[in-house]
Amino acid sequence: MMRNDLTIYDAVADHWWSDDIRWVRTLKNLVPGRLSWMDRQFDWAGKDVLDLGCAGGFMAEALATRGAQVTGIDPAAQAIAAARAHAAQSGNDIGYDVGVGEALPYGDGAFDAVVCVDVLEHVEDLTRVLAEVARVLRPGGMFLFDTINRNPLARLATITMAEDILRLLPRGTHDPALFIKPGELRRALTDAGLVAGPFTGLGPRGITRRGDLTFGRLPLTTILYMGFARKPELPSC
Repeated sequence: MMRNDLTIYDAVADHWWSDDIRWVRTLKNLVPGRLSWMDRQFDWAGKDVLDLGCAGGFMAEALATRGAQVTGIDPAAQAIAAARAHAAQSGNDIGYDVGVGEALPYGDGAFDAVVCVDVLEHVEDLTRVLAEVARVLRPGGMFLFDTINRNPLARLATITMAEDILRLLPRGTHDPALFIKPGELRRALTDAGLVAGPFTGLGPRGITRRGDLTFGRLPLTTILYMGFARKPELPSC
């Protein structure tokens, strides 16, 4: 079976905002849980924000409603087309680009914040992606992210249960070899010149009438975890 199959995002692009595909609804349901924590770390209003790995635009539109000037980027061209179409329909002024995190097409210091959710466990070169994030952040800017821990329980939850049994995600979505232990990510952030803040867990907190999971902050980082890191301010003269 193919692992880390990123073609799934283009395959459902025409239905991204329709709410008729369960695993896409799961991705949409993750946004409020992520933002309930991220909103406490960063004031989005009036800020230039990059949504790195934006897919069809769920997080990008949520950030735009908070007053951010949002740019989204993703390698899935059809998902980007769906994001552009929905933003136009909903009146959100969001710029969308097709591209990868290893080579961001933006100038140095272009953004006050970079948001990267459900992405780091898919990239080809984590070191390069974090270097690019640091480059495009302004001094004092913030990188906010979530990803998947690498251990047997995380593999059981995200692949055996979520993909193979419950089908919350398509089979082959993840490659467990690409999952990232929190300590590894902290070291990688430091190597990129970023100062890591606290990490916290992310996971199911409830269920909707439709039978879909809702999500929020959890105390343990064993499976999914969120965090942030800052780019240091320039030294004063």
